[in-house]
Amino acid sequence: MNPMVWMLLITTISTSTIITMFSYHWLLAWLGLELNTLGILPMIMKPNHPRATEATTKYFMIQALSAATILFASTMNSWFTGHWDISNMNSPVPMALITAALILKLGVAPAHLWYIEVIQGTQMTTALVLTTWQKIAPLTLMYMLQSHLPTNMMLLLGLTSTTMGAWIGLNQTQIRKIMASSSIAHMGWMLVAISLQKSLATMTFITYFLLTAALFTTLITTTTKTLKDLSTAWSTTPPLLTQMLLALMSLGGLPPLTGFMPKLLIIKELTMTGLTPFGTVLALSSLLSLFFYLRLAHLAALSMPPSTTNTEQKWRFKLNHQMITTPILMFSTMMLPLTPLIYLTT
Repeated sequence: MNPMVWMLLITTISTSTIITMFSYHWLLAWLGLELNTLGILPMIMKPNHPRATEATTKYFMIQALSAATILFASTMNSWFTGHWDISNMNSPVPMALITAALILKLGVAPAHLWYIEVIQGTQMTTALVLTTWQKIAPLTLMYMLQSHLPTNMMLLLGLTSTTMGAWIGLNQTQIRKIMASSSIAHMGWMLVAISLQKSLATMTFITYFLLTAALFTTLITTTTKTLKDLSTAWSTTPPLLTQMLLALMSLGGLPPLTGFMPKLLIIKELTMTGLTPFGTVLALSSLLSLFFYLRLAHLAALSMPPSTTNTEQKWRFKLNHQMITTPILMFSTMMLPLTPLIYLTT
């Protein structure tokens, strides 16, 4: 694909996300979501492969359905209230429809089955965009609607998504499916954080964004797509795989790494609001996610080659080092001291 076309697509995706983030009018928000979808579709269909075409079709249908639902619900709310303001959502039916549409757009359980197949049908770079940048616009709308969201429903959806994402990732051998399951589980934590406190949700998403980007850039550098590939990746670049080990443990929420702080603060807020049993179940559900993170970490850094494998010995080939890999890994592993600053200033 022509570099100018890539720049145009990236500009479209970035601009549409910014339009959605800073708009207070439902029509502008809907326009931003539609431009965002149209900008990412050529990136998904770039490989000339039937699986990429299938992933593009699924993504377009899901995103078009959710955007149409948002437009219908906002029109209904304007009919009831006489306003197109996003913060003026006092009607229960439009609010329920918009919540369902955003849940579908984010790929949160129980509307998560399309998400895993779309991530598996894309390239690693596109999967990185889908699991990080494409979450910003829907989460921004949830952030703006926080005072109108049904708290009990959000908590239930968060627990369901955390459990289902962890459960799905247990028996996967494809790295992209494992990362999609991880994204579903972390979106559950995001829903719980949004229902509790805005600053906590912001810190949780920043941490998730950096850790997921760090892990994906490592996988892109080592051209790892399956667990078998991961088992022979240590000889390519041991320092990079060591950083990947830390990023995996951080995504699992192990102390004293970066990913531990958001989960600790979410459980603390749940305990302070009298939801200790719910927080206990939420913490136990993250143990399932921790299992497949540990499995990835064991294959990446704790099992030394040579091992009996049918895959190519990738250390014979030149690595595709990206300039952004080093700063992302540095921020993802050293951000723990900065979490109080992010938590108190957002």
